[in-house]
Amino acid sequence: MTTKDFIELDEKYGAHNYHPLPVVISWAQGVKVKDPEGKEYFDFLSAYSAVNQGHRHPKIVKALVDQAQVCTLTSRAFHNDRMGGFLKRLCEYTGYEMALPMNTGAEAVETAIKAARRWGVEVKGVENGKQEIICVAENFHGRTLGAISMSSDPESTVNYGPYVPGFVRVPYADIDAMAKAVTKNTVAILVEPIQGEAGVCVPYDGYLRDIRALCDKHNILFIADEVQTGFCRTGKRFAWQHEGARPDVMCLGKALGGGIMPVSAIVADHKVMDVFTPGTHGSTFGGNPLASAVAIAAMDVLEDEKLDEHAEKLGKIFRDEVAKIPCKNMVKVRGKGLLNAVLFKDGFEAWNVCLALRDAGLLAKQTHGNIIRFAPPLVITEAELRQAIGIISKVLSAY
Repeated sequence: MTTKDFIELDEKYGAHNYHPLPVVISWAQGVKVKDPEGKEYFDFLSAYSAVNQGHRHPKIVKALVDQAQVCTLTSRAFHNDRMGGFLKRLCEYTGYEMALPMNTGAEAVETAIKAARRWGVEVKGVENGKQEIICVAENFHGRTLGAISMSSDPESTVNYGPYVPGFVRVPYADIDAMAKAVTKNTVAILVEPIQGEAGVCVPYDGYLRDIRALCDKHNILFIADEVQTGFCRTGKRFAWQHEGARPDVMCLGKALGGGIMPVSAIVADHKVMDVFTPGTHGSTFGGNPLASAVAIAAMDVLEDEKLDEHAEKLGKIFRDEVAKIPCKNMVKVRGKGLLNAVLFKDGFEAWNVCLALRDAGLLAKQTHGNIIRFAPPLVITEAELRQAIGIISKVLSAY
């Protein structure tokens, strides 16, 4: 079958809830992927940062295969011999006391919302039903009703009402507006340290510290959605570490599964996590043995290969070199680590650039029309990065 055949199958039998780049990936290894015709591409999306360790990392694949031959699922009705080790490793890696495993990033966000609301009643003393969580404009926290009820994106929200109440939205990177939104019923502030889907929007230096101080002042939980920014993507293990502004709760996912399977979690200390008691929250697949084995290997790879330091070094090279490209429509290059974006002039259609990049052998995806995100697997070598920059330079110079 050809690329055209596979796309036609998707279009005929699948709901049309995505508009993917017209390319089919049938093989992947490291930072490279191939289509059914054998053409090779650099992957500069990394499944929205779920493939930080590279496609089919041998250590993670081995963990999957070994565990699959023994036990894959028990449900939380029983203990299994892998989840405890996974939770211990995750707590040690993140620096938190407890973890609650789920499956997807959206589930991690929902879990954090439930934790904050319950904490608000049982610890802070807010009347149940009046809890408020402050979020920010242009956020992306997932596709559940709770997540889209925080969103300002009309495509994500249209005709899905009634929406979940209890969210107060303020402009991104506006600490004054955030402070004015605080009331006696505010239980949490939920933000992405860097807004990925909004176009890799990096806030002013000190924004996260300001949020931390605001939360401390008013006895509010600081929740960081690190689903996309976490696990070394921005040049630190977690993006909040650039400012030393430790959240009360972190939402984790994507790269926690090593590009092999969905694994997510929230991490927090006892003061928050103790609000959960038997029956108050759960997941059939959360913490399953297969996911636990994969996640342990995924964290081992990140740590052993020092991918945080690697992303920090190569990210600077990427931004410096791409900023030099002569392209009259390019406004700026922004990002941290290997989470970067090129911003074009308002009204510029970046989709056509993505098609040209594909034709030249590099896969990237635009967001908000005039922005292209560039986020390769963190295992990319400097030589591979410079080769990819050459492709980007050739394409952008034509625009």
